[in-house]
This record gives sequence, structure tokens and C-alpha cells, in this order.
Amino acid sequence: MLRAVAVGVVLVTALASCTSDAAQPAQPGSQASTPQSAPSSALTPDAPAPSAPSAGDARGRYVALGDSYTAGPLIPTTDLANGCLRSDHNYPSLLAADRGLRLVDVSCAGATTEDVLGPQITGGQSTVAAQLRAVTPRTDLVTLGIGGNDLELFSTLVQTCIALAPIDPQGSPCADSAQGRGLVGDLPTIGDNVAEVLRRVTRRAPDARVLLVGYLRIGPARTSCGEGIPFAAGDVAFAHRTSLALRAQLRRAAARTGVEFVDMFARSRGHDLCSPEPWVNGAENLPGVAAALHPLEVGMRAIADTIDGRLGARVGASGG
Repeated sequence: MLRAVAVGVVLVTALASCTSDAAQPAQPGSQASTPQSAPSSALTPDAPAPSAPSAGDARGRYVALGDSYTAGPLIPTTDLANGCLRSDHNYPSLLAADRGLRLVDVSCAGATTEDVLGPQITGGQSTVAAQLRAVTPRTDLVTLGIGGNDLELFSTLVQTCIALAPIDPQGSPCADSAQGRGLVGDLPTIGDNVAEVLRRVTRRAPDARVLLVGYLRIGPARTSCGEGIPFAAGDVAFAHRTSLALRAQLRRAAARTGVEFVDMFARSRGHDLCSPEPWVNGAENLPGVAAALHPLEVGMRAIADTIDGRLGARVGASGG
């Protein structure tokens, strides 16, 4: 989710410290990266879909799209091969295992809405296919977790707030800066981008059940917890307000396109990184646990369980 920070500066250190044991072959159900030469553009026509599953496979066909908050970097076991950093214990994998679904997980760290619609160059300098290619007319279920990387929203928020904190530790220098004020103006554009992705998904899989999955809350509403969130005191609340505003845009995008919204921000109340039972990691990379400021495995389990409860009996082992 935090493209320039947690997928760039933050994850570079983590990947350098990972042993060869952490690098595993692509997990079953994960779509391998496919080099593409076409430019990445939200206006690029839909690429041809991958081959459909065999007619004899009666399991529900589930495609997971999203960024690092879906992929689950550094949660074991993480596939490092193409830079997408997908874990086999992210919420798509957990949900698929629980419900006996046939999973194609194309989530990728650093992804924006443009990367769902066109090729993405990953942090590992691989080029992976547009995530949308995995969605076909035979898809039964699609989950999408995207938006936080668009216009570098969260990376700008984190970088700016950390950099400005020493100027006025008890104030709100980030919220008062031109960059901070500009973040709010970017949000409607992000909402429009997500809505366009949802339209494209529903056109490619008109019979699928499509869920837009919101982000877990990272920090508390007002008070920081020391080094866990190295912001000035007043900017903790500013970050919370920005996250709330992003949630509102995601909810609106879902409503505009007739898609269900899974509000994980509300669901994770009391589980921010400063809480006694956090669902997100703190500001330090923990290889074999989670990337900085990203979901822990317990957070992924909470998302999977929330989606599972929403689905009921409508998508399961017998198909859509």
C-alpha cells in the first residue's frame, strides 16, 4: 500500500536481509508473471484473458487483484521471484483454502489502479501482466484491494509526515504543508480510478460476485505510540482523517458500480498498530512476520473471515 516507503525504501532492506529459504517457487494458484511490451495505461484495451480452467473443475473460480495489502509481503511464505511479494498466507489464499476455491492470485506489491489495467514493473524490476487479464467470463468471485498507491497517496503521506515531524513535534506540520493539503484534493481522482477498474472487472466477468476490499486501519485516531508512528502529534489525526477520506472514496466507487464494499477500516477498529492486538505491523520490517506498516497474518485472517462471512453460501466448493 505504501508504494515508495513500504514497497521501496522499506522493503529494499527487508529483501536484502531475507535468506534463500524465503524465496520459494510461485505458490499453487498464483499466476506467474508474464513479460509484456505494451505500455501501462488505464486506457489500454483489455488484453486477452488467460486460458480458462478445464470444464471438469467444479470448484468456484476466484481471482484476487490488488496491491501489497492484498499480496502480504514478508508473511511466510513470500514468493520473491517477480517482485510482487505474494504470500501463501495472504487473505486470498486463506479464503480460497477455507472455501475450496480455485484461486488465481495476481496481487502485486506496489500496484496502482493503472497496474491492474496494464503491465506493471515491480520493485524487483520484473514486468508482470495486467492483473485484469486473470479475470474471465468463467470467474465466479473477484476481490480487489487497490487505491492507496494511486498518485502516491500513502507514500507521500508517510514520507512527508516523517520528514516534517522534527520541525514541530507537538504540532501538525504535515497537515499544514502544501503536500499535505494536496493529498485531500487527490482523493476524488483515486475514487474515479477505482470505479473504472471495477467497471472493467464487471464487464469481463458479468456473472461474478465482485467485492472491493478496503484497507485495515494503520494507526490510532489521535495519539501516537512513540516510534510506532514517527509523526508529529497533530499529524497522527491528519493521517487518520486521510485514511477515512480514502475509505469514503472506495465506498463511493463501489456504490457507483454496483459492487459490494468490505469495510475493513471499520472492522479493524481496536486493532491498529498501537493497540494491544494489532492487525498491522509497526514501522520495522520483520522478515518472516510482515513488512513495515503492512498486515500481519492475523490481519489477513481477519480479512479472509470477514469476506467469508459476507459470501455466505453463494460462492463455495460447488462453484458460483
